[in-house]
Amino acid sequence: MANLVSVEHATLALGTTLVLDDVSLGVSSGTRIGIVGRNGGGKSTLLKVLAGRLPVDDGRVAHTGGLTVGMLSQDDTLDPTHTVREAVLGDLAEHEWAGDARVRDVLDGLLGGVAATNVGGLDAIVGPMSGGERRRLALAALLVADPDLLMLDEPTNHLDVEGVAWLARHLSTRRTRADSALVTITHDRWFLDAVATDTWEVVDGTVNAYEGGYAAFVLAKAERSRVAAVTEERRNNLLRKELAWLRRGAPARTSKPRFRIEAANQLIENEPPPRDDVSLMRFATTRLGKDVIDLEDASVRLGDKQILDDVTWRLGPGDRIGIVGVNGAGKSTLLRVVTGDLPLDAGRRKQGKTVAMAFLSQEVRELERFADWRVIEAIEDVKKFTMLGGKEVSASSLAKQLGFTGQRQQTRVASLSGGERRRLQLLRLLMAEPNVLLLDEPTNDLDIETLQSLEDVLDGWAGTLLVVSHDRYLLERMCDQQIALLGDGRLRELPGGVEQYLELYAAQQAARSRGPANPATPTGAVSHDGGGGSAYSAAEVREARKEMGRLERQIARLESEQTRLHDDMVARATDASAVRELDIRLREVVDQREELEMAWLEAAEIAD
Repeated sequence: MANLVSVEHATLALGTTLVLDDVSLGVSSGTRIGIVGRNGGGKSTLLKVLAGRLPVDDGRVAHTGGLTVGMLSQDDTLDPTHTVREAVLGDLAEHEWAGDARVRDVLDGLLGGVAATNVGGLDAIVGPMSGGERRRLALAALLVADPDLLMLDEPTNHLDVEGVAWLARHLSTRRTRADSALVTITHDRWFLDAVATDTWEVVDGTVNAYEGGYAAFVLAKAERSRVAAVTEERRNNLLRKELAWLRRGAPARTSKPRFRIEAANQLIENEPPPRDDVSLMRFATTRLGKDVIDLEDASVRLGDKQILDDVTWRLGPGDRIGIVGVNGAGKSTLLRVVTGDLPLDAGRRKQGKTVAMAFLSQEVRELERFADWRVIEAIEDVKKFTMLGGKEVSASSLAKQLGFTGQRQQTRVASLSGGERRRLQLLRLLMAEPNVLLLDEPTNDLDIETLQSLEDVLDGWAGTLLVVSHDRYLLERMCDQQIALLGDGRLRELPGGVEQYLELYAAQQAARSRGPANPATPTGAVSHDGGGGSAYSAAEVREARKEMGRLERQIARLESEQTRLHDDMVARATDASAVRELDIRLREVVDQREELEMAWLEAAEIAD
């Protein structure tokens, strides 16, 4: 493999912050590198250094001769007077791009939504388009240009689930010419796993390299931490010995051999600072009754679009539901219906008496009234103290655990970055101790460490959770079930998770391309009684619904057993014989679960 970019002993300071500290690394041909790290840690700066857009203070950055570099930054650089055709295709003649399967794939994968929602299609003007649509254009233009070194800063921002899946597929099958490579910054862990052959972690001015995507990165990092912990324990034992030896009185200390004193001082100097990790506390939740939120025969229409069409949907205590769907299908609208902020056109919404609801919207405008406040003041506006684990904990202590350490607590809210504002929003919501939590695209502006901490706190949270997100990893990690909105006014259960949603979406697109005549009806619709005939009798439908309930209970039991078996395998990892037996049983449980899920799908076709 040829070395396309070589970085040798690079040092770079921005203001008083040392972003790169004597960093050496290289980008080889054929590699796809994912860059991760804390917000503000220097990921975008590293990308600019690799692209040659930002010189280093010391060291050397070299590109191989004739290398073409294309970079998607987070800044909007499109000319607002250009058309979509000019912005994406440039000077390419129609026969050139229309005859190129790769270019057509980019246009279909990224611009289908733009062409459909803007009058004029490729001749639409860029200026009036939303930020998300303009970012899609910039990404499409870069993929059409197809440079040797493709550099992407958060490419999945503003992409829906199907857009992220398409991009991962496109980048994974991108040409493997000897002089091509990909470097991307991303907080989307599913995307990182699907695309990356290597992962770089930017932390404290250094870049740690790991082989593989997110899963391999987590395993390798855990192993490094384990080895470091063992080394640290040995070092601390030696440190304690040396310090105890030195403390044996001032007169004796002067007579000690000088090399012993120097050894102890060296150990003290190397003592690392407290780890600046982002860890969320498990907040207490108000008790939920058996009734949470019920939507009965609910219909909602916005303009000429039917968001819900005679839908019955019941949320129970402890439900953890992920919501996916095409752009414009009404995912955020559904959350507003659940909260009661948007009234129903028809039907009934019923809310339990004990419900205490909190809603994280996509906007951070709710913090605007705190612009001149300090972070600690904005937190104390909710509560100054809260009971945590039987102890009273101050707002300052919680702020520190959420990453607002030291002077950062005194920072004005107006000066916070997007990621820090999002963290402040989450902290304020959770401090209020809700028992029903609605999250609309919670991954926006959050780094992987904060996402891991958010998932950790919600693992032990006993309330009802609804999450709208394009982050496939987060949905499958935090939620027990998923539902889909495909823009036809219905809700569909997804026993097969996000993968099933992508299959439904592909089937819907194929049906539309064939025309309206007798399109295939996707399975898994949530119960609703309005409109349309059925090939089955009312008795058959009732029986199918009973069967679905029975199968769901059996599937839930198998899921519990599957989790228990995983835990047992971890606990008995050193007993090879026991692990083999547990693995055999685990395979049986997985097979049984797949059979039940297929039976559930068959029953759902009748009950639909």
